[in-house]
Amino acid sequence: MGRDKFFDLLKSNKLLVRKTKRNTYTTMSKHHYRRYANLVKGFSPVKAHELWVSDITYIPLKERFAYLFLITDAYSRKIVGYHVSDDMKVSSAAVALKQALAQKPPATIVIHHSDRGIQYCSNEYVRLLNEANAMISMTESGDPLENAIAERVNGILKTELISSCYSDIQAASIHISRCITIYNYRRRHSSLNWQIPAIVHEQKGPQIRRWKNYYYSHKLKEAAMLKT
Repeated sequence: MGRDKFFDLLKSNKLLVRKTKRNTYTTMSKHHYRRYANLVKGFSPVKAHELWVSDITYIPLKERFAYLFLITDAYSRKIVGYHVSDDMKVSSAAVALKQALAQKPPATIVIHHSDRGIQYCSNEYVRLLNEANAMISMTESGDPLENAIAERVNGILKTELISSCYSDIQAASIHISRCITIYNYRRRHSSLNWQIPAIVHEQKGPQIRRWKNYYYSHKLKEAAMLKT
């Protein structure tokens, strides 16, 4: 019996395992707030606080989910702002932003890049960025490669450092704080020539990268396919 016939047999006898759908979306892009253009296409920062990338990821608790708001410096890969919250409200995103802004030199103009989620487009969040003379940049589609650094940082934290589940939000907050300290001050990156984010954060100039630019390769392949 072939595979398809076998699955038909299981289905007819109600033996197929049901697929579970996880409703843990962290991007709510259907809203009336202004969306901003993507300002970072082809942009490579040469020092800290030139470009920040932001994202939200879910954190499994015993009976529900919490959310981790992250702001990462694209040059050094150092996490400059974060907050673990029970909710995805704008006020929770603002906590991480205020933490990042407190580190930024007053004269520096930073580009804040994010998806088009309601938190980042909201009046309160945009006001904080405008007051800090920050430039606002957003993804133009749902393609995660448009915010690849933020996605990569999320992946490192969740696969290498953050636990798969926490008993409650207090335990999550304490442990994630330790994880981010380890990430910033001990974890070496191939994209930084195997240096530590906190050390690179004090440097200037282009970094030697030990990885392929998959986003650029993907776009070249996509363009070639369109031509044919």
